[in-house]
Amino acid sequence: MQHLYLLLAVFLLLNLGAGMWRVLRGPTAADRMLAAQLFGTTAVAVLLLLAELENSVALRDVALVFALLAAVTAIAFVRRAWAGTEDSNDTR
Repeated sequence: MQHLYLLLAVFLLLNLGAGMWRVLRGPTAADRMLAAQLFGTTAVAVLLLLAELENSVALRDVALVFALLAAVTAIAFVRRAWAGTEDSNDTR
């Protein structure tokens, strides 16, 4: 079972290469932000796999902190991206 966890962790790390390509080549800021979210999600997944391998509670805690930071980052991006736009459904 440990070999499977290590294989999954390596697979997830390889997926970060696709995310890095999107960050560097993304046509819009939203594409780049989604790739950054991929980094956060992948980091959480890798940390949880390693926590299971090592039976480490500390790694699980770090994964939870990364998950919270990724959520806060997404909210901050959305608030900043939509700050300059007006709501087109406003009927005033």
